[in-house]
Amino acid sequence: MRYTINQKIKSGLLLLVIVFFSFCKKNDYSTPAIVPDASYPQVGTPFTGVVNSQDAIIYQVNLRAFSADASFKGVTAKLDAIKDLGTTVLYLMPVYPVGVEKSAGGLGSPYSVKDYKGVNTEFGTLADLQALVAGAHERNMTVILDWVANHTSWDNAWIVNKSWYKLDAKGNIIAPPGTGWTDVAQLDYTNKDMRAAMIDAMKYWVYTANIDGFRCDAADFVPFDFWKQANDALKTITSHKLLMLAEGTRNDHFKAGFNLVYGMGYYSGLESKVFGTGASATMLQDLNTSEYATSFRGSQVVRYTTNHDVYNSDGSPVNLYGGKAGSLAAFVVTAYMKGVPMIYTGQEVGNTAGMDFFYHTPVNWSQNADITAAYKAILNFRKGSDALKNGDLVVMSSDDVAAFKKSTDKEKVLVIDNLRGNNVTYSLPATVSTTGWKDAFTGASVTLTNKIYLQPYRYMVLTQ
Repeated sequence: MRYTINQKIKSGLLLLVIVFFSFCKKNDYSTPAIVPDASYPQVGTPFTGVVNSQDAIIYQVNLRAFSADASFKGVTAKLDAIKDLGTTVLYLMPVYPVGVEKSAGGLGSPYSVKDYKGVNTEFGTLADLQALVAGAHERNMTVILDWVANHTSWDNAWIVNKSWYKLDAKGNIIAPPGTGWTDVAQLDYTNKDMRAAMIDAMKYWVYTANIDGFRCDAADFVPFDFWKQANDALKTITSHKLLMLAEGTRNDHFKAGFNLVYGMGYYSGLESKVFGTGASATMLQDLNTSEYATSFRGSQVVRYTTNHDVYNSDGSPVNLYGGKAGSLAAFVVTAYMKGVPMIYTGQEVGNTAGMDFFYHTPVNWSQNADITAAYKAILNFRKGSDALKNGDLVVMSSDDVAAFKKSTDKEKVLVIDNLRGNNVTYSLPATVSTTGWKDAFTGASVTLTNKIYLQPYRYMVLTQ
């Protein structure tokens, strides 16, 4: 989402805004305004290696923190390192000019968009962005842009079209209700011309920067029928296969055409319940089942232990999960139980320094090489394991240990993950073989016992 809103109150805000939209005038969009075909020239060759949903491993780039000069070039220079982590999808936080009028402070929020077809000169030029995308494609990585469809800055050129925005009783444009986001103006999705302009701007980036899809911000706040309209329109660009990610929890996102949706419930349960209050690790399977209850034609849930909102409001993974070892234990169950893993700028070096995305806060990339090695091992094994991506899931967790097996005809993966900061003993079910296993990261042979002693935050990932 955006700004420094605590994850724990987001669900309430979402409900408030959804209720707000439910009282809005309903229009028939079965025959929507024609989205203009501006015939944008294609820059570069459309990328043919766009990942399927189950193969996505997402790296979220905070441009203001990633490099010393906060630039596209700074990201391009580290593309090899990003790929080496196991990344298959590069997700760039908003690249557009930031509004100045009613700014919320600092350099302004990247989610206060002044020009949907412009590049923020703070990060470089359009040519720099195009070079970054081309470099990612050369390394077989898909590139998606953050897309902010719910609201604009107050100095966006669209603001002259008053009918494109929600108005109060006095006819004044309003900020998104119930959010506190005073630096942005709420768009009105009953206006067909605004919808058409929004979709046209999305098409612009597919052609002009040769990008491969969008991560759609605050997707729950935007009407379902718009997302359906937008996804249908983007699919008419037959030269491009696009990957679409919804930041939201609504059950209809998959049916609107999204490939991926955020697993906010799983994150919240892991962080605030299992780690926060000592709740049973068995609850994670219930959350997993709930989030996949509406999965649609191979779509996937994105799982994470941090992102730009979480880091800003709640803290780093090292802070949230009991230290470095705990942050890795949390990530293993997040990345492996089911779904698509996502990591955030600096997570792979165990960064704990402040990283407010309203400011330039460069990450120290020289720290915690051991943490980086662990993330590489975790993500690259996931990248190459068909069982983790597509296998049948059998969960056998205890109160303290997340344990599960994922299997295909050719591979079995067993995960036993202590989510506590103390020693625990896990009782291996009789249905699980004790022999024939190998350590997924070292290849060493492993023989199990019926009682497995686990040190604090110790995880075992075994394969056969």
